[in-house]
Amino acid sequence: MLGIDSRALKMIWTCFLFVLGIVIIYVVRETLVTFALAVFFALLLAPIVATVERVAPTWVPRTAALAIVYLVLLGAIAAVVIPLGSALGEDARSLAEKLPNAVGADALHRIPLPAFLEPARDRIATELATRLDTLETNAFPMLGGAFEHVITGIGALGRVVFVPILAFFILKDGRTAYGRLITGLGPLHRTVIIEIYSDLRVLLAQYVRALMILSIITFVCYAVFLAVTGAQYAVLLAGIASVFEIVPAIGPFIAALMILGVVIITGYTKWVLLLGFLVVYRVFLDYMVQPVLMSAGVQVHPLLVMFGALAGAEIAGIPGVFFSVPIIAALRVVLVRLRKERDLKN
Repeated sequence: MLGIDSRALKMIWTCFLFVLGIVIIYVVRETLVTFALAVFFALLLAPIVATVERVAPTWVPRTAALAIVYLVLLGAIAAVVIPLGSALGEDARSLAEKLPNAVGADALHRIPLPAFLEPARDRIATELATRLDTLETNAFPMLGGAFEHVITGIGALGRVVFVPILAFFILKDGRTAYGRLITGLGPLHRTVIIEIYSDLRVLLAQYVRALMILSIITFVCYAVFLAVTGAQYAVLLAGIASVFEIVPAIGPFIAALMILGVVIITGYTKWVLLLGFLVVYRVFLDYMVQPVLMSAGVQVHPLLVMFGALAGAEIAGIPGVFFSVPIIAALRVVLVRLRKERDLKN
């Protein structure tokens, strides 16, 4: 009547709903991260729960199997984390006490520089001392900012506490919810949804298990190498490398820079050997261990990994970087499955 095409209105309405969905996802991204971590945690525990259900008598309900897994898990975490956390805390306290004195005007004289920078060593040392004086002058404003970060961190920790709770309910009621969803779908889409769900479940479970194994391997290898070569704070530095190992692309690079900086400043003289270890270990992990742990569906081209990491950092910071690879891999799986379905229809 007004000369507006109905198809154009449908396109505008579809675009509006799409943009609205993106905005809503961005606004509640922190909540979505918490739920996503809960899903990952549930996928990590699902094989253990299934094993307990197979071993337990048939009259034992699934809730009881979940409770057994959680109790055993809490005991294992306490047995490992308490002594390890004590060692990490001791290293962190010792480093915090010694670092201000280590990073002084004479600290640069212990750091080997390239030949072309040797003439400027004294000038660089003077500039470093000036920066440290400025840092001391601005200590109170920095402490205020640090306090705000601590408060923010407490809020983030509160969200993390919900992860195992949400995972418990996902494991407990996930099958029922999935069954109701599949039942409510028409026969035309039911098969495709089942296949996509199955593929995504396998993909994400394999990705989470691979990350855990890679993180443990990294901690052990770094701790052994640093301890054997006489580096200080071996447990703390291995813990840093282990945590950053789960951050795609940029995580291992940041960990390597932090480790090199700490060991050189604290008087470690075998930094060339450490550089060789970092390179050899990275090649070993990326080209020998990861292909075994991750299937072809999980592996993503390095360019896509870098793009996803940068885009994820812009959208949601470190969580965005962490989830970039599984999101890209999941989209790839969905597109491949839809393409196969379309080819079968044609």
